[in-house]
Amino acid sequence: MKNYLKIKSLNESHGAFGKAGGAGLVALCLSAGLALSGCGGSAAVSDSAADDSSGTVVDDSSSSDFSGSSGDAFSVDITNAIFTETSGDCADYDNTLEASVTDIQRGLGFDAAVTISSDSDSCTLTSNSIPNHDFNDATAHFANNVAEVSQSFSIPRNPSSASSTTSLSQRLVNGVMLNGVILDLLSAGCYNPSSPMADSDGNTAIGCPDTSDWLLDPLGTDSKFGADAHNAHTQPGGLYHYHGNPNAMFDSNPGPNGSPVIGFAADGFPIYGSYFLDPDSGTVRKAVSGYTLKTGARGTKSTSNPGGSYDGTYIDDWEFTNAGDLDACNGMTVDGQYGYYVTDAYPWVLNCFRGAPDSSFYK
Repeated sequence: MKNYLKIKSLNESHGAFGKAGGAGLVALCLSAGLALSGCGGSAAVSDSAADDSSGTVVDDSSSSDFSGSSGDAFSVDITNAIFTETSGDCADYDNTLEASVTDIQRGLGFDAAVTISSDSDSCTLTSNSIPNHDFNDATAHFANNVAEVSQSFSIPRNPSSASSTTSLSQRLVNGVMLNGVILDLLSAGCYNPSSPMADSDGNTAIGCPDTSDWLLDPLGTDSKFGADAHNAHTQPGGLYHYHGNPNAMFDSNPGPNGSPVIGFAADGFPIYGSYFLDPDSGTVRKAVSGYTLKTGARGTKSTSNPGGSYDGTYIDDWEFTNAGDLDACNGMTVDGQYGYYVTDAYPWVLNCFRGAPDSSFYK
């Protein structure tokens, strides 16, 4: 068990999150029962930091303190952090994590809190559901204000493939990210022109079970259900949750083995960012979804059919054609480790569970 977590901050990374800064990777020793001071004090960051497979950092004299803004030596500040660890064992992320972030539109500060602990069978992730990045930017239209919501999940350490896959459900949290925010991919919107809340296209944003025909894909609509730049919005109780790529915790400048683990699905398999090391080409590239839009048209518009072309507005616009790298659940095995991958197209993160979801993820 490695018991460490490597991170680099967003403003030190390449890609959409800002220009490269002067800092390299940060290795934080997270040995169970040991304070960070027992791993050499505060973590050092430098231009010349060199990381090896054991998580050791070789650095120059530059350093930054990642012991947490509260001064608690056991707490690691992951504000705007980009993770780089790729282990599929949730126990390798044992620690207490914190972040200080802002609700941009409201101008309010929030403190995120995440605790990850483990035993021989599972990990327990507890959080207050506040992300490690700012949220509710000018593009967002949240129906409810973000609020702290305490949640706890049990993540199997040794997940295995079940005899059959399990479908996503509105009654089941799909996964939880390492920053403590849940993944809840399905909407409660659908084509229902008879609803008094239907828009001019006949779609309603709420009130539809997941068995509905023409269920809306949150990221397939122009409004994205009022989501912010992190593809997230709130539920009625103020619970902040992702509907797709969190645009956080990984970036477009992955390491030599691809994107890091950014969370775990309800069945215990890891969720990676978008990039993987292609064993055929030897290059690091984005994973490609196996889903493609159906050809032709949906049919004649009626009270039960929205009509028009298959454009991705609805989940039923897509079909699995095995056209990419990933299976029907949006996962694959790389170097012996099965995991789900964030993709640029439907189903965005996952579409079913390869293993059996843990009961703690049921709502």
